Amino acid sequence: MSAGVLLFIIMLILAFIGFPIYVALGVGVIVALNAADLPMVTIPQRIFTGINSTSLLAIPFFMLAGNLMAKGITKKLIDIANAFCGHVKGSLAVITVVASAFFGAITGSAVATCSAIGGITAVAMREEGYPRPFISAMISMSSILGPLVPPSILLIVFASLTDTNVTQLFLATIPAAVVFTIFLIGYALYYGKKHNLPSHEKAPWSVRWKTLKDGIWALLMPVIILGGIFGGIFTATEAAAVSAAYALIVGLFVYKTIKLKDIIPSFLEASLSTAVILILIAFSNASGYVIVATQLPNQIMEFITSITENKYLILLMINILLLIVGCLIEANAAEVMLVPLMLPLFQSMGVSMFQFAMIFCFNMYLGLITPPVGTAMLLGKQIAGASVSETLKAAVPMFLFGLVLLVVITYFPAFTDFLPSLAQAGG
Repeated sequence: MSAGVLLFIIMLILAFIGFPIYVALGVGVIVALNAADLPMVTIPQRIFTGINSTSLLAIPFFMLAGNLMAKGITKKLIDIANAFCGHVKGSLAVITVVASAFFGAITGSAVATCSAIGGITAVAMREEGYPRPFISAMISMSSILGPLVPPSILLIVFASLTDTNVTQLFLATIPAAVVFTIFLIGYALYYGKKHNLPSHEKAPWSVRWKTLKDGIWALLMPVIILGGIFGGIFTATEAAAVSAAYALIVGLFVYKTIKLKDIIPSFLEASLSTAVILILIAFSNASGYVIVATQLPNQIMEFITSITENKYLILLMINILLLIVGCLIEANAAEVMLVPLMLPLFQSMGVSMFQFAMIFCFNMYLGLITPPVGTAMLLGKQIAGASVSETLKAAVPMFLFGLVLLVVITYFPAFTDFLPSLAQAGG
């Protein structure tokens, strides 16, 4: 048996038994190195190389920014959305989508988005009589906008694993983010009208202006972050640091929703979340070395081409595999395990790095709302007080559209490559 195959089998077995993914990776690497008679000194070398990247510094800062925003800035974003669209039926669902998109433009995390936005809007929806399954499905599906709207932690990790320009990766995700946001808003409006959900009296422009003025500091945050990244003012890492500093200053001195006693717990929570991701990346670099050294990608390519050489069928098979993986393995863990393995395969088919990133990551986003591991769905149903089966049933129309969008991403390269190619041409 190939050492690369042995590594993958050990990782899967240990992960399903219940070992942390980084332990499964580490044990798998040690066993595979011994089996292939490769030098053990490779492990610390590759671990250091794996996390020796300035782009990874963005992760703790975005995590911290999300924690700080949840202390009050998020409520300001929801108030603004409510002032402008609270008069339509199903407005609270629309507000959930819009606020999730804004929040995602700062944190890049689905779980943080589901917790911060859903934790607020779910209470309001329950009070107004929205069906609990719909509440759960809406906040779960809207949480996908957390990593789909740039910046995205999953894309930052992808950039580190593949040495791809992270800003151009952020550009690649914009079309899918815009289309999915518009669909969720449209579905919320359709559902609200069909089921005659409550609406509020239309706010006069004086109230709208006052709410907008009160929340302008919160509204400026995603504008500064995205404008700074795409305008070339600062890198993704610098943008992350700016977002954390901005959230801290505004929360402490403008809105005064952050107390001094809240700062240390917020830093600790962000540190713990970051440590998990960085350990995964570190060990994935070592496992990537084993995979390449044992020529496992070539073996996989030969196996797939023995079944079919049709590029479109191969992409279909990969999507089916990734959808299954997304149901069973946490997104960051799946990414560090599979991206180095699949990279040569996508390159051999002539798929751009941007399309590869979106195919992989969008499958993982859908995995966030599918059991048994779908963390966003599990969190959403807990917040809403619905069951898993009720949530899944209510989420079917939105999930099906997600599959349609995945087909577009997979078979229409221009959908993801257009904006990055413009940036490359302009550069």
